[in-house]
Amino acid sequence: MTDLSKITCIEDLRQVAKRRVPTMFYDYADSGSWTEGTYRANEADFQSIKLRQRVAVNMEGRSTQTTMIGQQVAMPVAIAPTGMTGMQHADGEILGARAAKAFGIPFTLSTMSICSIEDVAAATNNHPFMFQLYVLRDRAFIERLIDRAKAANCSALQITLDLQILGQRHKDIKNGLSAPPKLTLPNILNMATKPRWCLGMLGTKRRGFGNIVGHVQGVDNMTSLSAWTSQQFDPTLNWDDVAWIKKRWGGKIVLKGIQDAEDARLAVDSGADALIVSNHGGRQLDGAPSSITALPAIVHAVGKNIEVWMDGGVRSGQDVLKARALGAQGVMIGRAWLYALGAYGEAGVTKMLQILHKELDLTMAFCGRTDINTVDKGILLPGSY
Repeated sequence: MTDLSKITCIEDLRQVAKRRVPTMFYDYADSGSWTEGTYRANEADFQSIKLRQRVAVNMEGRSTQTTMIGQQVAMPVAIAPTGMTGMQHADGEILGARAAKAFGIPFTLSTMSICSIEDVAAATNNHPFMFQLYVLRDRAFIERLIDRAKAANCSALQITLDLQILGQRHKDIKNGLSAPPKLTLPNILNMATKPRWCLGMLGTKRRGFGNIVGHVQGVDNMTSLSAWTSQQFDPTLNWDDVAWIKKRWGGKIVLKGIQDAEDARLAVDSGADALIVSNHGGRQLDGAPSSITALPAIVHAVGKNIEVWMDGGVRSGQDVLKARALGAQGVMIGRAWLYALGAYGEAGVTKMLQILHKELDLTMAFCGRTDINTVDKGILLPGSY
């Protein structure tokens, strides 16, 4: 019996990842800012939403297939952009993109990925994936990055709007987070207890930020990269920048980080194709509402004028179904896929998607629906959301 055969839920994958991934990178994935109140609420608030079980309903012929900004998907789930993914497991972004492609869901690559846009495109035979863009002060670099995403046949550009300044993440500060990790005695001792991770890293050349190193003048190693990035997050980011990026890109645009109904209406006015209700996984403004509690008001504010997605706290197929019932066309999976990747690499990501799909399919059936496209608030217990 293999280890994977014993994995039955996302929590199982989290526990394995915690054992296998060096502490600084596990903590980077599994933490929030300040008190981590919003980080915890993202997950906990799903639990208060109750489902209506129905009986004596024909459950044959079920389908979880739908679309996300016009793309056919096997279920309303996409892999979210996550920074430093290639530090959870060697070549992590490539492995995630492969698993997503095989399963039939979208993958999103982060600006702050370890594997580059070109790495992922080559490894997936130019299968379209979304690219997430941080708007940095160096606009010439951003222009080149957008052009590289075009050349890689990326299907959409996700603009992250909630990282003009960096939230204070206590664990990252205490761990001295860096990629690759600094070879301090505590780090060396910790990595020595993670032999699988170390072997993987020894077997890859991808240990820095592949979208940046070598693509910015004067940034050719981790020391120069650190100095450059510390000055690059741009507090002046505004809706005019979104318009400029949209024109430069010329393709589908998704705006990530919407938490307020007024901002959602501005997202509609910007001409974006979709918005993502997100608080950056509880890693920015601690004390902000959970994504699932913010979702209904935003859906109400925008109506049918823009596609609404959400991320934050999704740990099961039931969570996917609840988000869909409250108006999200799809959800983004961040931490769940990082746990899976850190635990078992590409096989772990595939297992994670299989778990989510099975939970989604069975729960939908218990709620008396056979087509994900018919799911609405009717499957939820009134007063629980």
